[in-house]
Amino acid sequence: MKKIQKYIRSILLELAVYTALVVVYFFAVLHFLGEWLKHLFDGNKLVYAIVALLLIIGQGVGLEMITTKLLRAVRSRSE
Repeated sequence: MKKIQKYIRSILLELAVYTALVVVYFFAVLHFLGEWLKHLFDGNKLVYAIVALLLIIGQGVGLEMITTKLLRAVRSRSE
């Protein structure tokens, strides 16, 4: 039972951290790249699609790496 509670707590912590990072990433991209992406969308949809896919892949890889490192740090302190 204690193992299940620890597992659920770990999942909830990871979900909360990942959610916060996704929201920050979204607003950062919107703020810093919003106008450029809009211009790219209006001018060349193929290049826009490629850039959008690269941003999505970068987000997935980058945020997963950050989340993993943060959770390792939290787990090592709690043990």
